[in-house]
Amino acid sequence: MPSYIALCNFTDQGIRNVRESVNRAEVVEAAARKAGVAMTSIQWTLGSYDIVCHFDAPDDATMTAFGLAVGMQGNVRTQTLRAFSRDEMKAIIARLPA
Repeated sequence: MPSYIALCNFTDQGIRNVRESVNRAEVVEAAARKAGVAMTSIQWTLGSYDIVCHFDAPDDATMTAFGLAVGMQGNVRTQTLRAFSRDEMKAIIARLPA
């Protein structure tokens, strides 16, 4: 199943209500399951991003729809990256011309 990394920053609304951040993460995890997406990890971070999440989804369209739904809540802005496992990367490299 394809993997995705979401780099998240709090919006003004999100930081005003930061005390609810852990509860919101549980709501997001439940919404992900309902959308066919698995949130496999979440970390609150220091630096350029406030939260980093790892998701598995069946395809880009499913992940995009889920990400848009999360964004509609107004608490975070996300940058989502398609992530490749070691085995996936080996297969990609094997397709390179000699």
